[in-house]
Amino acid sequence: LNYKRGDTEYTLCLFAFGGYVKLAGDNREECKGEPHEFLGRKPLDRAKVIAAGPALNYLLAFICLWLVNLVGYPNLTTRVGEVMAGYPAESAGILKDDLIVSIEGKNVQYWNQLQEIIYKNKSSSVKLELLRNNEKVELTAKLTQETVKNMLGNKQRISLLGIRPKGETVIVKHNVFMGFVLAGKNLWNLTTLTLSAFGKMLTGGLSFKDNVTGPLGMFYVTNEAVKIGFNAVLHLMAVLSASLCIFNLLPFPILDGGHLFFLGLEKLRGRHLSPKVEEKIGQVGFGFIISLAVFVFLNDLVKFGLWQKAVDVVNKFR
Repeated sequence: LNYKRGDTEYTLCLFAFGGYVKLAGDNREECKGEPHEFLGRKPLDRAKVIAAGPALNYLLAFICLWLVNLVGYPNLTTRVGEVMAGYPAESAGILKDDLIVSIEGKNVQYWNQLQEIIYKNKSSSVKLELLRNNEKVELTAKLTQETVKNMLGNKQRISLLGIRPKGETVIVKHNVFMGFVLAGKNLWNLTTLTLSAFGKMLTGGLSFKDNVTGPLGMFYVTNEAVKIGFNAVLHLMAVLSASLCIFNLLPFPILDGGHLFFLGLEKLRGRHLSPKVEEKIGQVGFGFIISLAVFVFLNDLVKFGLWQKAVDVVNKFR
């Protein structure tokens, strides 16, 4: 189905696999130098058009995170599920099912709050206030320090008490304004984490094959998110949208970041790159994207056990 309104033609395909926008005059053979044509505009105007895609991805990520804060998300309470043998919590007298309500005079409701305070505490001990059988218990616990690796593979020295959560959760919701503020913070943290992960993968600090996934992987992850609930799906959409935005802005041919890079060169040089150079760059970029897609697809087959399942099926018919 298609119809034309003004100078724009809208088309709905039978198989709606994604979207595509064909800009008027976006190649030299078609461009007549008209003001409405893509290549007939100044580099800055073209840069705005190219940047609009990643910007909308980023906006979608923000909206999804905002909705997560409004709808609510499960958060672990501070109820103790396990006291680890040989750690300070055991000798301090902390028991399973104790509910920690404050640490060093700071009220805590959620496990991540408690964890952050303990991890960053550099003193030798902490004062805790617990609820045990609805009665308040105050005690002092020593801390032990260990060197661990975070999700980016960086070593860090943290303090430990030696407790694990019970798994008890509560749904945390925020009002419209606070949800908006938290969405901004969440998106900033997600952005810095994603950029750090990209940097680590490029420098070999993180395994590339263990930390990338394609359509197969996204299917599995989405399936798991659906099982958890709507808020998990929203959060996954935010992560994917933000990651797509950042990936697209990498200064590599074919990607939006590559187009922006060459527009910057054009602005500095005062003229377009030659058609032959543009063609070569496009071929390199296309080859890279295809190679990456094939690698990610095969990697997903192995990672999610599909390759082995296929081999087993083939072996059955031999």
